[in-house]
Amino acid sequence: MELTIYQIILLTIYSFIAINDSLITNTLTQPVVSGFVAGLIMGDMKVGLTVGATLQLMRLGIAAFGGASIPDYFSGALLGTVFAVLSGQGAKFGVGLAVPVSLLMLQLDVVARFCNVFLLHRIDKAIDNLEDQKISPLVLSGSMLWGVSRAIPVLIMLLAGSATIQSITTSMPDWLMGGLKTAGGVLPVVGIGVLLRYLPVKKFVPFLILGFVLSSYLKLPILGVFLLGLVIAMLFYKMNSTKKEETTTKEHVLLEGGYDGDE
Repeated sequence: MELTIYQIILLTIYSFIAINDSLITNTLTQPVVSGFVAGLIMGDMKVGLTVGATLQLMRLGIAAFGGASIPDYFSGALLGTVFAVLSGQGAKFGVGLAVPVSLLMLQLDVVARFCNVFLLHRIDKAIDNLEDQKISPLVLSGSMLWGVSRAIPVLIMLLAGSATIQSITTSMPDWLMGGLKTAGGVLPVVGIGVLLRYLPVKKFVPFLILGFVLSSYLKLPILGVFLLGLVIAMLFYKMNSTKKEETTTKEHVLLEGGYDGDE
């Protein structure tokens, strides 16, 4: 399969718009969304959703607080999906390829932030000098720079990828290809492990074991496990709310009338 011009254009435009959207809603840069869009453009949504959802697991519990840079799983999911479809090696190969791409794009993220700091100082200077007409162009320049920090690398990889990916995959030794697929199968566990570190797992160990048994031993689909977990969560929330209301009512009675209600 070869990339068409319209696919390259759509993927590049999407990467430009999505990275700017990360400053507002942070929706389009979610790996599962990125994988879905790339899969839709490439004509294989199943691979796109698989790659995106796997990268999404790795991203859970990780955020760029305080301007810190994290692996760019958005671009990784996008390019991983494209290369997985082009090579025909499947989603596991795409995930294994997406991880080094995410780490590479992390370095470009640092460069883009550094350049925007320069523009920010120019904006501060314009505000101090009451030069209002300079502020809007500088802000738009920062947005443009932020967009091309993803659009240009994605474009370069796509232009090189359509012809290069075929030669790379055919020249790769079996051990390396197998390693990438194995990494793609293991990495979701790493993402879940990172997420569990931030959750009150000790308090809900029985539910964790129940979900594992349903999925691994009873072969219940993930949607079924989710729906069962949703029911348990709703019942747990309702029980806690009722208990809290009863406690509040008892405290109210004690404060008003004492223990016998006649004081």
